[in-house]
Amino acid sequence: MKIAYISTYLPKECGIATFTSDLLHAVALHNQDLVQHVIAVADDDYAYPGEVVFTIDRQHQLSYIEAAEYINNNGYDCVILEHEYGIFGGNSGIYILSLINTLHIPLLVNLHTILEKPSVDEKAILIEIVKRASVVIVMSNYAITLLKSVYRVNTTKVRLIHHGVPEFHLSQKEAKEKMGLSGKKILLTFGFIGRNKGIETVIESLATVVKNEPDLVYLIVGKTHPNVLAHSGEEYREYLKGLVDAYHLEDHVQFVNSFVSQSDLVTYLSACDVYVTPYVNEAQITSGTLSYAIGAGAAVVSTPYWHAKELLADGRGVLVEFKNPASMATTLAALFSNQEYRMTLRDNARAFGKEMTWKNIGIRYTRLLDKIVPAPDGFKENAAFSRDEMPKFSWKHIDRLTNQVGILQHATYSLPNYKEGYCLDDNARALLLTLLAQTDFADKRLDRRISTYLSYIYYHQREDGLFHNFMSFQHNFLDEVGSEDSFGRTIWALGVLLRKTKMTSYYQLGYELFFRSVPNFKQLRSNRAIAYTILGIAEYLHHQSNDEVMIELMRELTGKLIREYEASSDESWQWFESVLAYDNAILPYALLTAYPFLNDETVKQLGLLTLTFLESITIQNGALSLVGNQEWAKQGKHISKFGQQPLDVTAMVFMYREAFRLTNKKVYFTRMVASFRWFLGENDLKLGLYDEETKGCCDGLESYGINRNQGAESTLCYYLAYIIVYRAFIDNAPDSK
Repeated sequence: MKIAYISTYLPKECGIATFTSDLLHAVALHNQDLVQHVIAVADDDYAYPGEVVFTIDRQHQLSYIEAAEYINNNGYDCVILEHEYGIFGGNSGIYILSLINTLHIPLLVNLHTILEKPSVDEKAILIEIVKRASVVIVMSNYAITLLKSVYRVNTTKVRLIHHGVPEFHLSQKEAKEKMGLSGKKILLTFGFIGRNKGIETVIESLATVVKNEPDLVYLIVGKTHPNVLAHSGEEYREYLKGLVDAYHLEDHVQFVNSFVSQSDLVTYLSACDVYVTPYVNEAQITSGTLSYAIGAGAAVVSTPYWHAKELLADGRGVLVEFKNPASMATTLAALFSNQEYRMTLRDNARAFGKEMTWKNIGIRYTRLLDKIVPAPDGFKENAAFSRDEMPKFSWKHIDRLTNQVGILQHATYSLPNYKEGYCLDDNARALLLTLLAQTDFADKRLDRRISTYLSYIYYHQREDGLFHNFMSFQHNFLDEVGSEDSFGRTIWALGVLLRKTKMTSYYQLGYELFFRSVPNFKQLRSNRAIAYTILGIAEYLHHQSNDEVMIELMRELTGKLIREYEASSDESWQWFESVLAYDNAILPYALLTAYPFLNDETVKQLGLLTLTFLESITIQNGALSLVGNQEWAKQGKHISKFGQQPLDVTAMVFMYREAFRLTNKKVYFTRMVASFRWFLGENDLKLGLYDEETKGCCDGLESYGINRNQGAESTLCYYLAYIIVYRAFIDNAPDSK
């Protein structure tokens, strides 16, 4: 078997790096034929040992994908991922999802931290990791409880394996002699130093304890945590030293400001009489330092954080209240004055700790690796997806953003952002959505929505048939003439109104708005505005198919797109412009939609040709990977992956739906569904943008993760794509072609 570990790694001074090194060597003890390599997550240049064969640049998402490709191409049988917050790049460590979801082999995950109150991203990321994993290992029973109650994940694949500890062979007497502390009673804390460790509680308690224990020495072993050092320097350590001076404990407290080797740590733990972990809150699911103390057979005093309550049960240690120096003093005094009591705790801890030695932990991991199951089917390309797996349609967030005037443009998270006001683009999209939803998702408020959005459009049209676009929350127009894109989107929505409305008054108003705009069609210069307008004309022609004037107007607009293609394309760049920008798929979609009315094979073939070119860039491994708006795609240039927008996804869904309608080729149906699944997590970050709680859609994929704002455009685009896919499943499930 050939195994790849994904983790930080020594010589980085990090508990996870140490854990991974210990685990790797523990597994190797039981299988000499095993090949084990490390894919190290690096934030600096380290002189890594030979087992590190690839390094991931922590803050570059592409590096994670390159790491996955390295693993896939080099014959590994299994990946072991050490997951801890702060290790991986992107918002809440989101980049790791790009890696694990690109792998083709089983994944074993060690969860070192499970948060009781995670952020939206932290929760979504952990759920996705558990879903992808073949086996998940936690280090306490409470971790399993949290996975069930907070994350609602299936825990059948979860296993409990305690944190490993080294073997301790030094006697306490030998260890104290080695340290030059013979005759002393040693109280010990070790690990990275930070305010959450609560060391001040112990120092304050010693003022009482040392009165009866003049030979007591408290060793505080460990460096200041790197994150603390970066933001606050040695402020906390200096504060602790100030307490030592204030309580005149200079002869009783020693600071060892270093990241100690394991051999030195074994000596410290073997020497100590009492080990103390005075953390300040309960949210600590795993403590490697506490595990080491139990393994060493130390008498342990701890505050009742989650791991301590579990590990110190059944007489293996003593719990004291959080931030209570008096309680700490009473407990320490009792332990140091009563050797029999202290030895009972040590014996109980030592007996339990024998099961936690790395030798025994290595056996358990080896057995798991021998039985590990293949990767879940859900991560194979083009996995089956049915209408029943789509989330339930909901108007909840759309109604949240809509008032008596129209739909508000932006949201802060899921709350309407009144400061940004309204825009014509979104109200046109909202009208389009409500009209398309009439067949499958009508409710008692549907008519009111149509009326609201249509009235908004009516209010925004000028005498010359053009429209204002932006309006403040105070109902003041913010522009004289809106963009051509907003004009085109409005014509599309009005065309659908003329085709689908059942209300005579709505039809009459829509007809007037539409035809008041017609004189402006020929002046359009924006390719996308031309495409939207073609779509609006097509909708109108569905119920007025003999309107030759409109057919010729469609032909003229289609000709503009064809000429733009001829001016910008060559053998390797088959597109309408010199860049791939936003809402790209709307251009081939418009040509495919125009074809039945124009009966011009050239139009159809150009639509399919540009569709093929677009998907050659945006469909990867059967999933949608859009051109981001951080930098538009140019021929021969690197394509930006971030700033991916729901707008582009919806255009892809419409385009593939029309291509399938024209050709009946199953591949187009499959890719329509694959495009929609971008919203549900089949994207470059492997996280869903649809929010089951709010029923809204997040605004995009950014370099740091998900943009969690849920504005009108993103939510409307999600539901427009939803309706097209839902109806396609009902009307035109593909045959075997």
